[in-house]
Amino acid sequence: MDSIKIQDHMDRQPVLLKPDMSLAVAVELLLDSKKNGAPVIGENGELVGFLSQQDCLAVMLKSSYHCDLTSTVEDCMKTEVLSVSPEGSMLQLAEQMLGAKPKIYPVVNNGKVVGTINRTNVLSAMNTYMQQCYLTPA
Repeated sequence: MDSIKIQDHMDRQPVLLKPDMSLAVAVELLLDSKKNGAPVIGENGELVGFLSQQDCLAVMLKSSYHCDLTSTVEDCMKTEVLSVSPEGSMLQLAEQMLGAKPKIYPVVNNGKVVGTINRTNVLSAMNTYMQQCYLTPA
């Protein structure tokens, strides 16, 4: 399982957000794509933050009292973001996800976001691996 790489199971077409994007547009993108969150990238595709549905919900709840959603992605995103490499091990990532860590990780290669990987991707990879265990004679 340690030989299974993140790049083999990552989402290669993630939603990517920009810091100056309105929160309303970002929420629409997340909802339309059925994503729980997305990396925020700078001008050169570098990772500058991460915006989760939870982050959006907190801001939208406050705004709903005054009906004034004027926030941008930058206002709401987290800037300390854990990321992984495409060459990283799925087993190590699965172990990391057991704790109170993010459910979605940006995949970064040479400083640029090239995808995302989430718990569903990891679980699917582990399931495929385990099925092979049962098909392979001992």
